[in-house]
Formats: sequence, C-alpha cells, structure tokens
Amino acid sequence: MVKSKGAVVLLSGGLDSTTCLYIAARDFGYPKNKKIPLIALSFDYSQKHKIELTKSKKIAKDLGIPHFIQKLDPNFFLGSSLTEKRIRVPKNQIKIKGYSPTNKDLEIPNTYVPGRNILFLSFALSLAEGHGYDAIYIGVNALDYSGYPDCRPEFIHAFQKMANLGTKKGVVAGENSIKIKTPLLDLGKKEIIQKGLEVGAPLHLTHSCYDPVRGKPCGKCDSCILRRKGFMEVGIEDPALG
Repeated sequence: MVKSKGAVVLLSGGLDSTTCLYIAARDFGYPKNKKIPLIALSFDYSQKHKIELTKSKKIAKDLGIPHFIQKLDPNFFLGSSLTEKRIRVPKNQIKIKGYSPTNKDLEIPNTYVPGRNILFLSFALSLAEGHGYDAIYIGVNALDYSGYPDCRPEFIHAFQKMANLGTKKGVVAGENSIKIKTPLLDLGKKEIIQKGLEVGAPLHLTHSCYDPVRGKPCGKCDSCILRRKGFMEVGIEDPALG
C-alpha cells in the first residue's frame, strides 16, 4: 500500500487506463480496503468512440468508486479524426516503433487530439487538489503508442513541474505534493496486458477501438492493431471479443 490521501485516475474505458485504475486500486489496498480513496475521471467530447464512456461507467461501478464524467464542447478538439466526421480514422497504417529521445521521425497521426492530455490532467489536478488528494494516475506509455506528443516522458515531467508551481498544494507542501503517476510509461502492450491480468483488471469490459462499427471494434485502426498484437504476444484471446 502507498501512503497517500487519495488519487484521481483518468479513465477512458480502454485497456491502458483500466489497467492503470486497478494498479492504483492495488496501491490503496484493494480488495481488502473496500473504501478506496479513488475517483475515476472520464471525458465526453463527442468522440467517435463514445462507447468507451459506457465501458468506463461499468468499470468504475465494478470497482465501486465515484466516477465523474466531464462534458466538453467538441469544438475544443478540432482537427482530429477522433472528433470530426469529415476526417477518416487511418486503417492498417500503424508503424510500431519504440519511443526514444533521439527518435525525431515519428509521424503524428490524425488520431492525435489537440492538447487532450494537457486539458485532462488539468481537470484531474483541480479535482485532486479540491478533494485533498495527492496523486493523479494516467495510463500513458511511451513504447507501444502512436506518436502522440502528450504521451512522452518529457511531457509528464513538464506537467509535474507545472503542477508544483501552479497549485496552492504545490507551493505550500513542496515539490510533487500532487504526484503524477504513470505506472505504464515504460511498458509495451504485452506487458500492460500482463499487468492488467496480474491486478485483476476487468479487461473484458474495456474498449480500445478508435472507429467502432455499431459498437464493435473495427480491427484496423492503430488502437485495434496494438491491442491485438499485445494479446497475441501474451498468448490469450482478447476477453472483450468473447
């Protein structure tokens, strides 16, 4: 168990964020501790994969924790294939590369949502400080990812510095008084799935597809490909497809 007053966990309803949530729950003594000081935070920004919100509700309910869904005007996030109907989600185009500080040739796909994690973490920071919590969990990872700039270690470090400087808690209590925790940062999809199974995350409830068809994964977008690759490497069937 961690010595912490509580945490806000960013929960999309996907594989990574759900695993991250259950890592946080384990850190706080779940399942022995039935009153876990956790809040799940999700966002409705009229995303094409809005079914993830239905999944996130079920996941938070499964764990028995409060779940906040923040509605955002979709005009905050223009220029992304995840939010604009006129922009098609790319299919069968992913280049699976590992992140490195010197790798400058990663192409940022149109599934990037402008400033999304900056805004999401800012909401989480306000929520955590207001509730007197001292941690935020986010399921970003820098290995099996699509090249998003707001999933990189540099971004997390910069946001942590901003949180230290820009909150009363940071100024009064000192550096990292609200800690941004990224337990999946250095894991690939295979390792994330293994970690999810280890902590008892309900992977069968998760949704990862960017462009679902009648609620079913398309099987061809970056997210579907990475998920399928991960389960194949673990050697098990994806429980969400059963």
